Amino acid sequence: MSEDSTPSEENSGAVRLVHPGERIGVHDGAEAGHGVRQINGELVAMRIGNLRKNGNTVSIDPLSSRYVPRAGDLVVGLVEGMTNNIWFLDIGASFNAILPMSLAPWKVEFGAVREHLNVGEAVLCRVQEVDETHSAVATMKGMGLRKLKSGLLEEIPPHIIPQVIGKGGSMLQTLKELGDSRLVIGQNGRVWIDGDHDGMRNVRAALKLIRETAHLPGLKERIDALANE
Repeated sequence: MSEDSTPSEENSGAVRLVHPGERIGVHDGAEAGHGVRQINGELVAMRIGNLRKNGNTVSIDPLSSRYVPRAGDLVVGLVEGMTNNIWFLDIGASFNAILPMSLAPWKVEFGAVREHLNVGEAVLCRVQEVDETHSAVATMKGMGLRKLKSGLLEEIPPHIIPQVIGKGGSMLQTLKELGDSRLVIGQNGRVWIDGDHDGMRNVRAALKLIRETAHLPGLKERIDALANE
């Protein structure tokens, strides 16, 4: 385990990786944020990730995360199976979501679900409800919800979605302009990109850079440099 940080380390802009049980070792008046607990007057890490201080609050940004569905979330689902009246969607959560034929955008006859959506196809949908076991019901009834017939999908860890969108949508707009492409970011970390081949390749390169360096300062400058190459 690393030693407690010093003031010079905190002000250097360096990223500090911490592990569960590690003493963070700051700081008069500091408060425990996400991933941190105060034990016997000390701040202690509860997860592996990068230490972040925002004002007096010390938090940990996880290195990886799994999507936890919430009602209203816009997600990209992949069809994994079906019955006579239900599709099973992989939405990147611990459990598949179900899409009943009554919540599809088409008039579906009982037993004919495969004619509208087959295994492996992707859909843009919303989480309609989630029960206490985190099982989810999805709907495709709503503006913009549809089968994704073109483009391609990329994945990002859900916890870096704010960096991909940026303040006021600035990063998302940069990505769209970089690839002259349409983009939809699902709250489950799946990104739909639709444009010409070169444009989609540029967006994929930018998303790869964000995945690898979102925890480091200067992300916007790195993406701007990529756009100017």
